[in-house]
Amino acid sequence: MGVRAEATVSLRDARLPADVDGPDDAVGVVLFAHGSGSSRHSPRNVAVARVLQRRGLATVLVDLLTAEEDAVDARTAELRFDIDLLAGRLTGVVDWLAAEPALGRLPIGLFGASTGAAAALVAAAVRPQRIAAVVSRGGRPDLAGPALSEVRAPTLLLVGGLDDQVITLNEQAAEVLVAPYELRVVPGAGHLFEEPGTLDQVADAAAGWFTLHLPVPA
Repeated sequence: MGVRAEATVSLRDARLPADVDGPDDAVGVVLFAHGSGSSRHSPRNVAVARVLQRRGLATVLVDLLTAEEDAVDARTAELRFDIDLLAGRLTGVVDWLAAEPALGRLPIGLFGASTGAAAALVAAAVRPQRIAAVVSRGGRPDLAGPALSEVRAPTLLLVGGLDDQVITLNEQAAEVLVAPYELRVVPGAGHLFEEPGTLDQVADAAAGWFTLHLPVPA
């Protein structure tokens, strides 16, 4: 059993579809911010979400772009790098989640992939009282800009060992973070963690980070 539902998050400028899943007795909720050109149906994020659910966490996978915006982005790739837009949408989803009767009492973690990681870090900086932990998978934390120094939530940066450029960008971003953080390189993994066993390592690391850093709900 557990919580499983499709939801629509109504924001000032958009209505965003979301998939909510997790056990009835969840100890926390993790909101996913997908990466460049992806969606809430991303097989990698769905796989990570299932591991988190087995570890007692609820998950919310949401599209940060509307269907119309996604069609534009598929042609131009311009919106996936609009961190202000993505972070604003994600912050709106955080506020929606905090007001939900079933999940609002739970501590919130953010899991961001690629450009979604930058949006997650900006949202964490904007909502420091609501975001208890952040995990970035193959992320671009450098795109969070000045918000990096405002993040207070413990942050785990996961990067593939074959993803040399992104490793460097994560190292540079980590130097700006003042929040507790850890940078872990997954050996033999590329940017998308498609190599056998590498995504399992990401899911296990994320589950460990969230269960460690999300406080027990009152």
